[in-house]
Amino acid sequence: MDQANLAGEKKSGGIKRFFTGYAVIVFIIASFLGGLIIGENKNAPAKISEEQGKIVNKEAEPEYLKKDVDFGLYWNVMDIIKQKYLEQPASDSKMFYGSLAGLVASLGDPYSMYFDPETAQKFNEELSGAFEGIGAEVGIKNNRLTIVAPLPDSPAEKAGLKAGDKVYAIDDIDTTGIALDYAVSLIRGQDGTEVKLLISRDGLDDAQEYKIIRAVITIKSVEFTMKENNIAYIKLSYFNEDTAGEFNRVIQEVLAKNPKGIILDMRNNPGGFLNTAVGVASAWVEDGPIVIEEFGDKTRDDYPAEGRANFKDYKTVVLVNGGSASASEIVAGALQDYGKATLVGEKTFGKGSVQELESLKDGSAVKITIAHWLTPNGRLIDKEGIKPDVEIKLSKEDYNADKDPQMDKALELLK
Repeated sequence: MDQANLAGEKKSGGIKRFFTGYAVIVFIIASFLGGLIIGENKNAPAKISEEQGKIVNKEAEPEYLKKDVDFGLYWNVMDIIKQKYLEQPASDSKMFYGSLAGLVASLGDPYSMYFDPETAQKFNEELSGAFEGIGAEVGIKNNRLTIVAPLPDSPAEKAGLKAGDKVYAIDDIDTTGIALDYAVSLIRGQDGTEVKLLISRDGLDDAQEYKIIRAVITIKSVEFTMKENNIAYIKLSYFNEDTAGEFNRVIQEVLAKNPKGIILDMRNNPGGFLNTAVGVASAWVEDGPIVIEEFGDKTRDDYPAEGRANFKDYKTVVLVNGGSASASEIVAGALQDYGKATLVGEKTFGKGSVQELESLKDGSAVKITIAHWLTPNGRLIDKEGIKPDVEIKLSKEDYNADKDPQMDKALELLK
């Protein structure tokens, strides 16, 4: 991650500003808060009488959290573990790093995370565009480990995994309530080794086991071809370190073809670096903010268009779906707000928060949420997603028959 001006990093004292919510298998992504299940007594009256008591102060903070903290408790707990835990010796280092992970996890934010030195190194390798794994983005959605998107030509895609698949077990380990970083560590692994995933999918009667051989995954983030009727097709799979340079090259190739229209396909694109997203959107948007960063105190920073707008006069369709997240949602939202493209497909994932990655002196790192992203018109993306202008679903039958009604609609709109 050396190309700060291209890759979208903001570096200062070891801090890296970035924009993805994933770990490419894995990138770190999103979860949505689940509902509260309330039991029903069928013999109870339909309405609560005025005489019955009510639950009050449900959101009240426990009293112990209002008191000053005695840090000596930390050492007391460590001593108890070292003296009484069954399987000795208990590692001081493991307890220390585990406590740091717990410290960040106490925020209750699925995007904020502590990385030990080994995990931090792997995370940085993933963002550089190459890693070992199955090639899928995962996240916690509705409290369940979920496949956000398999990467093109990855072992995950070849095995048949699909966006929206729910992962119920990893090598027979139940994923109920699993921490995302732990799930990542279980799915990742050395090239040539096997991992088993128990998958539940809408439309399947029973969960099915998928055996996937891990491989070295190299992410090719930008691909360009010409479709029928002189339509330029750009597939943008991720916003990683090489995306800006590759996309600029593709801009020149497209311009040389002088196409009738452009299809920008960001389906199953999990996101990536901020500045890369701004640069891509700037191919269509000449002036104004591409994205607005809103902090907890409601102050805002704008990230303006870069001014070149090579594609501003080309009719454009953007393809999105539930696997489109983070940076891809910012690009889609900006082009939609400025009227530069028609969005076709399905509602996007809804990951619209920004994290900073701060490297620490021992090689570990803290990834922490610092703000939300808004579209140029001030729309909140986080948990809301971007709704397409033309909603078309890609069904299981379409997928199995190698049909793509979303692409068909895009070509129709550009006739």
